[in-house]
Amino acid sequence: MSKGYDPRAVANLMLDEADRLDIKITNLALQKLLYFAHGIYLIQTKTPLVSGYFEAWQYGPVHPTAYRSFKEAGSEYINFRATGQDPLTGRPRELGLPDDARLTGLVQQVLNSYGRMPSGRLVDLSHAKDSPWSHVVNKSRTEVAFGLRIPDNVIVERFRFHKVSVGLRPLSGEPHDDAPFA
Repeated sequence: MSKGYDPRAVANLMLDEADRLDIKITNLALQKLLYFAHGIYLIQTKTPLVSGYFEAWQYGPVHPTAYRSFKEAGSEYINFRATGQDPLTGRPRELGLPDDARLTGLVQQVLNSYGRMPSGRLVDLSHAKDSPWSHVVNKSRTEVAFGLRIPDNVIVERFRFHKVSVGLRPLSGEPHDDAPFA
């Protein structure tokens, strides 16, 4: 079973495609878009899109590795790309973009469907009742939930609860920062 792509490389691909489509993305929005792409890919291919895991943070699912890579953007639009680190020299190194036409198509689909939604609307969508995020947060109230991780099997089982309702405004507003759910 595939372990998935580096989440920073997929995020870079998403940002490149967003630039091509003239869509501006904040780190908060990027986290939700990366999560939606991961969920769709996971359901379609039965393999994870990105390595690592998503966690249930206050404003929805977040991939900690991708979040840290774009944290310096704050609540502003992201205008840079994530880099890796050379293990021998410690210097930054460019991350190669995934060379997969199917993945690029999926990223374009996610951007066309969700990319122009306000961050608050993406948060609301990610918080849907019975969704993976909701399930993990509710479970943490009665059981130990290690780091509030959202396991891929929970994403597969509950991703269908993410539904876009037409014409409704976001309920949560526009948060300024994403923080772990406490």
